[in-house]
Amino acid sequence: MEKRPQLDIVLCAPRGFCAGVDRAIQIVELALEKYGAPVYVRHAIVHNKYVVDGLKAKGAVFVEELDEIPETEAPVVFSAHGVPKSVPADARSRNMFFLDATCPLVSKVHVEAQRHHAEGHEIVLIGHRGHPEVVGTMGQLPEGSITLVETVADAEAFQPQHPETLAFVTQTTLSVDDTSEIVAALRRRFPAINGPHKEDICYATTNRQEAVKQVAPEVDAMIVVGSPNSSNSLRLVEVAERAGCKVAMLVDRASEIDWTRLDGIRSLGVSAGASAPESLVDEVIEAFAQRYEIKVESRVTARENIAFNVPRELRSVSVQVAG
Repeated sequence: MEKRPQLDIVLCAPRGFCAGVDRAIQIVELALEKYGAPVYVRHAIVHNKYVVDGLKAKGAVFVEELDEIPETEAPVVFSAHGVPKSVPADARSRNMFFLDATCPLVSKVHVEAQRHHAEGHEIVLIGHRGHPEVVGTMGQLPEGSITLVETVADAEAFQPQHPETLAFVTQTTLSVDDTSEIVAALRRRFPAINGPHKEDICYATTNRQEAVKQVAPEVDAMIVVGSPNSSNSLRLVEVAERAGCKVAMLVDRASEIDWTRLDGIRSLGVSAGASAPESLVDEVIEAFAQRYEIKVESRVTARENIAFNVPRELRSVSVQVAG
């Protein structure tokens, strides 16, 4: 029997689920347990196909807009990415029972934007056009109140109406390095610009990028487990490439691994986006174990012990489940 090649696998930690994703999935599962199927969910609860498919199998029905939902008393859950103010207003006008699974760290950005607006600031949002979190944040305020800046070039070209009363907020899942370059350009041009009290990019995004940044230069290839529509997962691939890793790929499942790109590797880094479950990381490692003699070590760059409460309506169920 042919001897399998050796492969050292370095598991980045932290990786995978963050507290906001964990809470959002729990909200759908607890709602199914308490109210039964169907539970409607507006937009993918988190950006991971495996998670969404698993919840569909339990009775969750995913829609993009509320008008796709028939007249119903079933609960409607808003995704972790947050929604424009028009969405809960529409739900109330239709007497819908809704549960908001917006990540508390996204809600914090919404509150900051509203505070800046109330104080008369012109607001810049650093983020990716069309991402549901950006749509939700811009939808907290009247149209035209927020200008979206995606790149350093946008920051250089931006012409505010009131340069002396500027403020910025950011999407929570951006590249830490890219964002700091954009912020630096804005601060250089507008020294009086108001920033967040505390960095908007969430702890989980920052920690996962930092872990990849440390491991990527030491390995021949890097695999990030996550879906292609997940902003924070895509950023992890970019971070790995920038840190000097020659081969960095995003895979939803082990079946998507492009083995032709991994010829001759002796070391591999593995991470996972904040919406990717650990079972998919295990699946990827198992796929390598079938081809290589693997040695797995974990590289811990930060400890996370954050948890967010589920909405009050579901707390009695979560206590029963835990018990």
